Order: sequence, then structure tokens, then C-alpha cells
Amino acid sequence: MDGEAFVVKLYGLPFNITNIASGLVAFIIVAIVVIALSRQLSMKPTGKQNVLEWLIDFTNGIVKSAMPGEEGKKFNLLAFTLFLFIFVSNQLGLFLQIGFGDKTLIKSPTSSPLTTLTFAFLVILLSHFMGVIQLGFKGYLKNSYLSPVAMFIPINLIEEFTNLLTLALRLYGNIYAGEVLLTLIGGAVSMGPVMTVVALPVEMIWQGFSLFIGSIQAYVFVTLSMVYIGGKVQKE
Repeated sequence: MDGEAFVVKLYGLPFNITNIASGLVAFIIVAIVVIALSRQLSMKPTGKQNVLEWLIDFTNGIVKSAMPGEEGKKFNLLAFTLFLFIFVSNQLGLFLQIGFGDKTLIKSPTSSPLTTLTFAFLVILLSHFMGVIQLGFKGYLKNSYLSPVAMFIPINLIEEFTNLLTLALRLYGNIYAGEVLLTLIGGAVSMGPVMTVVALPVEMIWQGFSLFIGSIQAYVFVTLSMVYIGGKVQKE
């Protein structure tokens, strides 16, 4: 399914209902999973608690690799939440796509550049904000733009822009391409019994590969986010 997004205008402003609804579904899934895994916690974890603690240790490891110092601990919850939400958002379109006519209502939120650019912009904005909080405004300017020497200011400014674009477009490109290919493979099923026999196993293989790609992209996004934040809050 690769239809157009539902867009409504309110007081002249366009609102992408597809992105809003898809993001809400991803949020609900994450909330249900975390609540289910965190019920009846004990000092000796078993079963679902082990899964939750493994996820927490995994994302804490991402933060620690980017920010080994004490300042990194305050970003553990951010990394955990960001990883789960992006992971679910990447996989949503593999098992749930809802549309009406030529309009798509539910798909992977991260298959939209608006969603990934928003995520990337908020991460970059947070990194600058935390840099000012951690180092002070003068220390932030020196660490971010005057290091190692002042003549690198143009390069450092360009780097800020490219970090935003690469963080957003890498995620968007991988997820969007995966959904488009699944749509093409699904369309081959309607071309006759022979194509159905060929397309079904190919679709199953590609869904498995897309699951892997979606997991890797969630890991890459969170890792780079922590690296960018670490570059602002830690003195070089």
C-alpha cells in the first residue's frame, strides 16, 4: 500500500493525519509492551522482566559507549524510549497498513520524511540545549564551534546541517524503500497463480530482511543521537 497520506486543513494549516495516527499507534504499542513487561517486578528477574532489563542494559550500553562519564547517565531513559519507539515505528508497516481508496491511514511513521526530520531536529536541538546547560554558553560555543581552532567555524556549521540531514534521511530512506518494495511484491500476487507462487516466498523473505533492517536502523539512529549529544556535553 503506497497511497497518499490523509491531510486535513485547519485554519489554513495542513495536518498530516496519517503521520499522527501512525505515530499514535506506535506509541500505544510501545506503552502496552513496556507496561506488560514491567508488571510484578522482583529482585530475582525471570521471564518478561529479563527481556525488559536486557533492553535497558542494551540501550544503556549505547549511551555509555558515546558518553562514558557520569553525564551520560541522564540520557539512559531517552535512549531506551527513543530506541523502542523507532523500532516499533520501523516495523509497523510490515504487519499493519490501513487505507481507504487511494489514501493511506496507517503505515510505518518513519517511512515519512516529516517524521524522521522531526526526530532528527529534536535530537540536534536537545544536544545544543544540553551543551549550554552542561558547559555554559561560552563553554558551549568554544566546544562546538571554536574547537580545535576558530578557523573551523564554517566547517563546524556545515557539519551541524549535515548531521541533521543524514540522521533523518538515512532512517527514512531505508524504511520507505522497504515498504515500497513490499507493495510491489504484493501487487504481483494479483497477476495470476504463477506470480502468486513466486511472490509469496519472496515477500516472506523480504519481510524478514526488513525486520532486520528496521532493527539496525533503530540502533544506528539512537547511537548517532547519543554521539551528537555527547559531542555537545563533553569537552573535546
